[in-house]
Amino acid sequence: MSRDPDPLGSSVVATRRGDDGSTGLLFGGSRIAKDDPRAEAYGTIDEAVAALGMARAELLARATAGTLPQALAGVSDLVLRIQRELFVVGAELAANPEAWDRLRDGETRVSIEMLDALEATLADVEAHVRMPHEFVVPGETRISAAFELSRTILRRAERRAVALEHAGLIPGAYLLAYLNRLSDLAWVLARAAEQAELRAATPSRPG
Repeated sequence: MSRDPDPLGSSVVATRRGDDGSTGLLFGGSRIAKDDPRAEAYGTIDEAVAALGMARAELLARATAGTLPQALAGVSDLVLRIQRELFVVGAELAANPEAWDRLRDGETRVSIEMLDALEATLADVEAHVRMPHEFVVPGETRISAAFELSRTILRRAERRAVALEHAGLIPGAYLLAYLNRLSDLAWVLARAAEQAELRAATPSRPG
């Protein structure tokens, strides 16, 4: 997502085309500055993918060591699914507006099926979690902290995407809702990770 000029990935890392502070869009067209709101948005999605990678790495390490709680079995597969879907989000954000007609649902544009599946996943995970009644302080476990970090980055990506929506630069109808639900899911997964290890979320207020 971060390589220039192809946000979906390229076999060449150092193209030198970005040395002037510009970057390319998906499907070509005019290059944009690397501080363009679109680059900020899909760059933030890239951060979220990496942060989710921290959660997945910890889950896999615990599974390999035989110390992963049964309640978290399969969560690493869920995280990988989300990471891959975020590449779709990044592609939509990085697409050249003159080529929006070339976007494909589920591949380079967020689809209603992606949103529906995410909502179903959120409902399923939420049904097995006891919800805190106030703000919580992240850091109770390594896995939950990684999900909390992911959540904050996803919220920033959502804010960047809202600005693009206001500027008429979001081609599809489901990207904003997808990011909103995904941030919620990251928060619920953090609580699930804590409770799977019999840890309670730390409340934001002492006592």
